[in-house]
Amino acid sequence: MIIDTHMHIGTSLDFDMTEEQILYSMERYKIDFALVSNTEGVEFDHMGTEIPDEFQKSQYDINKRAIDFSKSYPDKIGALLWIKMYNEYPDEHFLRLIRQNRDFIYGIKLHPFHSRVSPDDARMEAWYDVCRKNNLPVVSHTGGCEKAMSRHMYNAAKLHPDINFVMVHMDLGTDNEEAINFICKQPNLYGDTTWVSIESTIKAIKRCGSEKILFGSDNPIDGKDTFLHNKSGDRSLYQQYFNELKNLIDNKDYENIMYKNAQRLFML
Repeated sequence: MIIDTHMHIGTSLDFDMTEEQILYSMERYKIDFALVSNTEGVEFDHMGTEIPDEFQKSQYDINKRAIDFSKSYPDKIGALLWIKMYNEYPDEHFLRLIRQNRDFIYGIKLHPFHSRVSPDDARMEAWYDVCRKNNLPVVSHTGGCEKAMSRHMYNAAKLHPDINFVMVHMDLGTDNEEAINFICKQPNLYGDTTWVSIESTIKAIKRCGSEKILFGSDNPIDGKDTFLHNKSGDRSLYQQYFNELKNLIDNKDYENIMYKNAQRLFML
């Protein structure tokens, strides 16, 4: 079994990811369940420039799309609510969306790089209150700018020990050392494998235990065959996770990473 805790839909910036791509890739690469968020909630571009209001979509609308996708395929798809950390708050309209669709919602998704707000910013407290009341884990991008670095997520996890936090990428584009150290130190802080080398994942297993790492991919960021190759045609990193990692670690550890931890954390 494979549960992917980090997939996307949405057309924004240079992203163009669809429900059809996800369903195709899940069938072809034998992914049993996926947690999906909508990238159309980005608030800042790759250079850190705020996107003009006329090109932004409401938090309600983007998450309704993810929820509707889950409703259409409840045995395959779960929604992660993409939070617009910079521009929006959990108003009554949005809270009603959660209450009416709680069975299809599995957590909230933060993207500090595309919101330019850190997870330990005071304005996040209202969101963490929502997570606490609804028993929702927090999944957050890490890496790429100062506000998105793992130490901010570590701070948030430390301040909120009753909420589980998943550190996507474990500091994208780094050697993952600092992120792994934080994951080891904080019981309610986890890491995911999105664009993380299997060498770093094995290091995290040895130091933190396999119970602290979940499989995630960013699929279909490189197209419908993201699991096979990147946009340049080079072999995908995820082929190593599917075909090689299982021979490098214990079977119990492999099962923890590929699906058991997700089952436990997201109550699947």
